[in-house]
Amino acid sequence: MKRFLVAILLSLAYLILPLNALAADSYRYVHVTIDTPWAIFLFLLVFILAPFVLMAILYWYFAYKNRKAENDSLQCWRY
Repeated sequence: MKRFLVAILLSLAYLILPLNALAADSYRYVHVTIDTPWAIFLFLLVFILAPFVLMAILYWYFAYKNRKAENDSLQCWRY
């Protein structure tokens, strides 16, 4: 019964407290400077462009590999 009353009192306290007071304290750990947008941009740039770079490398690798296999098969029949 005591736990139930404590839970009710705490829930009423949360309803009475202004939510702005709770939200203002959360910005204490966020340090926004002029470099923040650049940091976000560079962080996202790596994750956006990395798949495209990998795709280009794999495309060139397998295109060269297939071309080499075709040349090897043509040379076999040449003699």
